[in-house]
Amino acid sequence: MFLEQIPSEARQNGWIEVICGSMFSGKTEELIRRLKRVEFAQQKLILFKPAIDNRYHEEQVVSHKGSSLEAIPVKDSSEIIKHWKKERIVAIDEAQFFDAGLVQVCANLAKQGVRVIIAGLDMDYLGKPFGPMPDLLCMAEYVTKVHAICVSCGNLAQYSHRTTKDEGQVLVGAVEKYEPLCRSCYNKIEH
Repeated sequence: MFLEQIPSEARQNGWIEVICGSMFSGKTEELIRRLKRVEFAQQKLILFKPAIDNRYHEEQVVSHKGSSLEAIPVKDSSEIIKHWKKERIVAIDEAQFFDAGLVQVCANLAKQGVRVIIAGLDMDYLGKPFGPMPDLLCMAEYVTKVHAICVSCGNLAQYSHRTTKDEGQVLVGAVEKYEPLCRSCYNKIEH
């Protein structure tokens, strides 16, 4: 569990935090929770989301539970730097949908003293590493893996099982297209 132990030299040194897990595990809810604390402390922040993710709102990050914060939708990682106005906190939701350039963008921001908070799926529906997430996980100072509850047996779930016949890696959806499963239940299904 991430305890949010902020180093005393935080004004000079940046770092990267990654919140990962399956669908319905609370990644976005945890991201929003951390950002609300940042807002309470009156620190400047900016939140980004991929433009492709318009499930709940065009210009907000919204959790499945309904919590939300204003966000800037961007088409690729290079737009993040264009919008950044020296905010101390840069947050990115649904990082798996971004291009590989997101890794360098986050590294550059952290190098400039920014606290970078990223949330995203670590695996796609086939259980394979998803987008830039593996590289972000490797370079992050702090990693929080959250779990859903398996809808089949009630154990901790780390897989996002797609319930539709679509085969492309990227398919934006929620409960109408995905369900969380544990390893055992996921392995019983033909993929």
